Amino acid sequence: MASTVEDITINYTEDDLLVVKELDKEILSKGAWTTILFRYQEWNRAKGEYGPEKYSIRRYQKVDGTYRPKSKFNISSVAQAQKIIAALQNWVENAG
Repeated sequence: MASTVEDITINYTEDDLLVVKELDKEILSKGAWTTILFRYQEWNRAKGEYGPEKYSIRRYQKVDGTYRPKSKFNISSVAQAQKIIAALQNWVENAG
């Protein structure tokens, strides 16, 4: 468990193999509740290589000095990410 926001990662190792490889992260908010956007790849055992980039928005709550995962939303493709970007851009440009 991570004790600082900067230490939070989605890297995941199984049988000495990095199954989920974090490529980058953006901390969107800090505090007792933290939100982080991750860019990552998953290992494809059949092909013996990492698959395409994926993205995940995750929320963590700090409890007893460590951050614990509470919720996540996985963005499964670049196309889906582009649709989310376009929708948010439209809403932000037309707000207020």
